[in-house]
Amino acid sequence: MAPYAAFLLLGLLAPAAVLASWDIDEDVRLDTIGLLTKYGYPAEVHEVTTDDGYILSLHRVPYSPVSPLQEGKQKPVVFLQHGLLCSSADWVVMGPGAGFVYILADAGYDVWMGNARGNTYSRRHIKYKPNGLFNSKFWNFDWHEVGLYDLPASIDYVLEQTGEEKLFYAGHSMGTTAFWVMTTQRPEYNDKIRAMFALAPIAYMGYMTSPFFQLLSLANKPLEFLLNIMGVNEFLPNNELMTLGGKLLCQDKALTQFMCENVLFLIAGYDSEELNSTMLPVILGHTPAGASTNELLHYAQEIVSFKFRQWDYTATNLFHYGSLTPPKYKLSKVTAPVALFYSGNDWLAAIKDVDKLYSEISNPIGKFKNSHSKFNHLDYLWAIRAKELVYDQVLSLMTRY
Repeated sequence: MAPYAAFLLLGLLAPAAVLASWDIDEDVRLDTIGLLTKYGYPAEVHEVTTDDGYILSLHRVPYSPVSPLQEGKQKPVVFLQHGLLCSSADWVVMGPGAGFVYILADAGYDVWMGNARGNTYSRRHIKYKPNGLFNSKFWNFDWHEVGLYDLPASIDYVLEQTGEEKLFYAGHSMGTTAFWVMTTQRPEYNDKIRAMFALAPIAYMGYMTSPFFQLLSLANKPLEFLLNIMGVNEFLPNNELMTLGGKLLCQDKALTQFMCENVLFLIAGYDSEELNSTMLPVILGHTPAGASTNELLHYAQEIVSFKFRQWDYTATNLFHYGSLTPPKYKLSKVTAPVALFYSGNDWLAAIKDVDKLYSEISNPIGKFKNSHSKFNHLDYLWAIRAKELVYDQVLSLMTRY
């Protein structure tokens, strides 16, 4: 098996032989495990069933002392949770030396990656099916259930398999939202976290500036009504057409490549300096990975309300909650050590919203504003200098816990 070698994907120096062997087309097609295996990393697939019947896939890069890049002995477990419309592949697609999972593995950590219900790798349930005309029961969830069921089941499984009592948690975007849900609704899970690293943290969204989500919030209730009538329960699943479109329209020689860049920028914020356009076909071969439409609509509710609270049933809140308005998530119950990584050009995690979140959690490590003024919401995953601007700081903080 190939060694854990340094690899160039985003403008970093690497041996010419490694570059010559890199096949973008193959990386578009390979799944998370295939990508890890291709680049010489040990990889495992695990399954866990949630209390409400969803069967989730967990992907693992176990500690392997054969790596010349690892620093001696094995370090603790790290659990990575992706954002909205994403999957474990987001931590992997940029390749060795750039993707966060590789950097953690090279540093000696036992790395596990979650996959939320409904994405490419977690489309099974003990009773319900994700496809067909009568699939509404499968898709009847939002990120509240990801935090209430998916994360606890995954964390318990990882701790049982590894024999550890606690783990590090790093989440991006919705991966942070679900963490706030878990630690407020099931506060006993705070004690299972060594430290939590929130990349582009999302709780409050009243000040976000993304045109896409602003439009979504304006049309929130009519859109919810329309989607329910039409039976549209899933949003942007990964499929062959999406993969082919990404490959044809977004490759380096395509005249339409700038359109692919602008779609990402209009959602997340403009930062052409940190986007390696060559990687767009690979990114779009894996993302979007599918989500429940309710996950987007719940965020739209947060934008309109300026609050961080459970799903708003409007006319039937009294029946569901015993109150006219949805319960707020009590962020004071988040007692695990938390570090917030944010940026001035993030159109989804606005500074005012991050500040409000920071003021309410009980045990903050600190707020860490990105030094690059144009750093956007997706740069935490795919920026050319993500290691330098984010990951190295996370690794440094891990050594303290």
